[in-house]
Amino acid sequence: MTLAAAHPGFLSPTGVEIAFLLVGLATFGAALVTVTTKQLVHAALWLVVTLGGLAVEYLLLTAEFIAWVQVLIYVGSVVVLLLFGLMLTKAPIGRSPDADSGNRWAALVVAVAAAAALVWVVVDAFRTTWIDLDGAAAGSTGVTGASLFQNWVLPFEALSVLLLAALVGAIVLSRKAKADAAAPQAPEARGEQAAEEGAR
Repeated sequence: MTLAAAHPGFLSPTGVEIAFLLVGLATFGAALVTVTTKQLVHAALWLVVTLGGLAVEYLLLTAEFIAWVQVLIYVGSVVVLLLFGLMLTKAPIGRSPDADSGNRWAALVVAVAAAAALVWVVVDAFRTTWIDLDGAAAGSTGVTGASLFQNWVLPFEALSVLLLAALVGAIVLSRKAKADAAAPQAPEARGEQAAEEGAR
């Protein structure tokens, strides 16, 4: 009885569990707005809210290192890179008909199927995994750094190269758009110069 009272069950959640649920619902709502809004800049800003909510969830799970990595890399780098890409490609600020699609139901079916497959894979992979409570914390700096630089260093570097390629591609597209916009004006400018010379 004493042990059962010391550890509250599912029907008597703690304050951390209630906060985790509320932040999760807010993050889920922000993610829905991110993929349903028709304004690209608003989608990027709602993505900031979504990734920030995930960082708060990591804090509630006592994984402080992963939470700050989430803030620094995703909120501070990926979203800024996305906003730079939107600005360099001169994306429309208001509503854009090109950003909307008539295949919403097909996209919803694919998203639900992908989410179900991801949940099944994660549950099946970690069903028999036990956490060593006597060892180092799972979200500590030492454990996370060792796992990152021993097992995930190549995907991490590949992701950084991919982000760099996306930024270079945005710059190339913006320069091409400027060149295409300036090309029709060249004959007109030549005609004006010829008319000025004739008038002289």
